[in-house]
Amino acid sequence: MTDNVSSRIDTPTNISLSPSNAVSELLEYKTVSVFLVLLVCGVGIVGNIMVVLVVLTTRHMRTPTNCYLVSLAIADLMVLVAAGLPNVADSLTGTWVFGHAGCLGITYLQYLGINASSCSITAFTVERYIAICHPMKAQTMCTVSRAKRIIAGVWIFTCVYCMLWFFLVDIQVGPDGHVQCGYRVKRELYLPIYLTDFAIFYVVPLLLAIVLYGLIARVLYLSPLPNHPDTSATTLRRSCRENPEQGKGGRPGRPKTALSSRKQVTKMLAVVVILFALLWMPYRTLVLINSFVSTPYLDAWFLLFCRTCIYANSAINPVIYNAMSQRFRSAFRGLYRCQRPEGIQRTLSTIQTGLSTRDPRTSHASRTAADKKAKMTVLNTTTDLTTKQNGSSHQEASEKKAKHPSDITTAAFSFCVRPSETLPSGGEDVAQPSANAATDKQENK
Repeated sequence: MTDNVSSRIDTPTNISLSPSNAVSELLEYKTVSVFLVLLVCGVGIVGNIMVVLVVLTTRHMRTPTNCYLVSLAIADLMVLVAAGLPNVADSLTGTWVFGHAGCLGITYLQYLGINASSCSITAFTVERYIAICHPMKAQTMCTVSRAKRIIAGVWIFTCVYCMLWFFLVDIQVGPDGHVQCGYRVKRELYLPIYLTDFAIFYVVPLLLAIVLYGLIARVLYLSPLPNHPDTSATTLRRSCRENPEQGKGGRPGRPKTALSSRKQVTKMLAVVVILFALLWMPYRTLVLINSFVSTPYLDAWFLLFCRTCIYANSAINPVIYNAMSQRFRSAFRGLYRCQRPEGIQRTLSTIQTGLSTRDPRTSHASRTAADKKAKMTVLNTTTDLTTKQNGSSHQEASEKKAKHPSDITTAAFSFCVRPSETLPSGGEDVAQPSANAATDKQENK
């Protein structure tokens, strides 16, 4: 009985892998372990919460791809909270402190987060393939409503599948009184389960991603989309409602910009998949090897490295979004500015500036004000010219004793009425008094 219990304690379940007691009791190990886990988990929890908030609160961010990224962020949050934080308590106390219910619930949530994140990555990989390689099908298949239904199906499947762990783990107490959340039955019986998990939630998603991203790269780089303005823009808008990056002045991007936007999104998601493969490889390999060997490998520092890689995979995705996506970067910045009054003021001023340049009514009002100002300038100029002309006319009239006052009145009246139309084009009205003066001279003769 003692050997059976010992064999079960030597290989605890899932990512709560525990090292040997001799090393785990060292102060340097506890310090490094707690510091790394708190740092990575803290950054990951804040970043994934921001991803969920920006997609839920920003209308233009609600696209099918971003729906899958929200699902991935929730799964990563579950991994960080259910695996990272309990690991800190385990490192500090050296024993399991969450009891029987905690052992069952935390193990279930760990596997649920792991499997849901893998399925979410597979889902947005397939979505990107359809959107780029089959744009006609994407108009009906890649929609937000369909993405929500797929995500709901993914979580229902993983929730039901992971219920198996409620019957496979339990609290184990060693001869030295060390309490641990470990296997309920012999380790050999878990081999089919681990192999199934390894195949369904790691090997198959990676193989599928390699094939699909290879096909996507062939379309984007070897045979790019045609540069017809109407066709490219319409296809891009309709396929999964992914708005292209906007050009200067807020105008919609040209087909080249639309293609660049697709490449940018695809590169970002490909990096997420690559990091998922690399950061999960140490743990998956360790579990697979330990399932076949008689004496499992449980070096304390290597186990810490495996756990840190897992937590880093769940924490690094928001950093990738911020670094490789202009839309996510702007959304994160807007979410941050909403917490500061000056940020709100700048946002309001930007909106007002945009409205003043785009609103037809505002543009009409601006043009009306400019026209009024121009008319006032012309009228002032006309008044000065009229005053001078009237002075000269009065002088001529006094010399000629005002023989024809009606002609002078008519000339002055026409000069005051027409300048707003004729002065800018050449000053035709200036010649009119000269003609009247010539008539007066002929009459005087």
